[in-house]
Amino acid sequence: MLWSLIKILVFVAIIIAVTLGLGTLIETSGGVRISIANMEYTLSPLTALIGVVVLLFAFWLTLKILGLLVAVFRFLNGDETAVSRYFDRNRERKGFEALADGLMALASGEGRTAMAKAAKAEKYLKRPELTNLIAAQAAEVSGDTRKAQQVYKRLLADDRTRFVGVRGIMKQKLAEGDTDTALKLAEKAFALKPKHEETQDVLLKLQANNEDWGGARKTLNAKLKHGSLPRDVHRRRDAVLALSEARDVMEEGSTIEAREAAIEANRLSPDLIPAAVFAAQGYIEQDKPRYATRVLKKAWDAQPHPDLAAAFASIDPNETPEARIKRFRNLTKSHPDHPETKMLMAELNIAAEDFPEARRSIGKLAEDEPTARSVTIMAAIERGEGADDHVVRAWLAKALSVSRGPQWVCENCQQIHASWAPVCSNCSSFDTLSWKDPPMAELSLPAGTEMLPLIVGAIEDKSADVEVDDAQIIDVEDTEISHVDDAEDAENKTSP
Repeated sequence: MLWSLIKILVFVAIIIAVTLGLGTLIETSGGVRISIANMEYTLSPLTALIGVVVLLFAFWLTLKILGLLVAVFRFLNGDETAVSRYFDRNRERKGFEALADGLMALASGEGRTAMAKAAKAEKYLKRPELTNLIAAQAAEVSGDTRKAQQVYKRLLADDRTRFVGVRGIMKQKLAEGDTDTALKLAEKAFALKPKHEETQDVLLKLQANNEDWGGARKTLNAKLKHGSLPRDVHRRRDAVLALSEARDVMEEGSTIEAREAAIEANRLSPDLIPAAVFAAQGYIEQDKPRYATRVLKKAWDAQPHPDLAAAFASIDPNETPEARIKRFRNLTKSHPDHPETKMLMAELNIAAEDFPEARRSIGKLAEDEPTARSVTIMAAIERGEGADDHVVRAWLAKALSVSRGPQWVCENCQQIHASWAPVCSNCSSFDTLSWKDPPMAELSLPAGTEMLPLIVGAIEDKSADVEVDDAQIIDVEDTEISHVDDAEDAENKTSP
């Protein structure tokens, strides 16, 4: 309020001063006499003041007109002027409007509209590093891969957009299935931006699929260095790569290097079952059974697995069944109630022909958690104890309808694998195989699988077409017993 009052008072004072000044000029006698070409002009003080103001305005206007003429001349000559800056601002405004419209069209999935807006923006802005990005993505949205590739190639000419161009062409090659070219482009993109996480993942996957284990380990170390991978995950995956490298060395015949690589893989991840088996085989070849026992026991403590049991059996392949049972108790004492432990001890007792102890070892596993293996073991036990044929056949028939038990299953696509591999053969994912029960689809047989034991048990021995004779049952027993009794088969099973 006070400031407003002060401004009003100042304004009134100025008006009063101007009025007094004009009044004084009007009342002042005399004037200004101007003589031009024998002509004399006499101006009053007020008229002279007005004349001076008009002359100053005319002088200012003349300067402005001259400046405008000079600017027009420079504009026509191509120099930067206020006129050119005005037109540039106008073009820039239209260009950014077209760019914004292109982004909106791209977000809406209108590829062709986005390409048209990108072309309009390029016409006004002359900024290819901006408009080419939209044009390339718009071409991909509209399905024009050829146009997109042409735009990505133009991006390679600018240092600021080279990575985007390489990455775009790399993704196109991946979509086309040209993994060799995609691998080279991924290496180039990784060299340009080693911290880019998506590029790291693509390069690691391509290197693993190409069995470039050494290069994959370097990429994995880069992921750890740049903070895009937890340390525990890095150790696990580095162990997988070291194991894969060891298997390749073994195929080349360099057994010493293979053993060292396998031991290194086991050191990085003691719970990696294939690494433990491979390292144990290396120790066995070096005649170091104590080291092999230690490696396998540590892996068994993490997760019991039949491959570990087979490798443990191969430490002393010539021992008696009774000695083997005694030695295996040191392995199985950490997980006495695990299904794998129960089935393993049952198989060992079957090999020793101690069928009552085999029954006690497996317990109620075949009834409570039936799998094809546990049910077949029960058939062997029944056969060893002299049960009727229809009882044995009933157990064998039940094996058709129950789960096969844990297997190597890809966490990404649920593909089942007969043996462990660093890369899934179906989806090419790296380090996704886990030992677990696969998802089981429902069986749909005409009579229902629950009737199979009754049907098979009711068949008479004279029905030769569907008879399950003693030789078949013996073969089943031999197959299960040989799982831990035959060292040579165990080595073949666990070999890469």
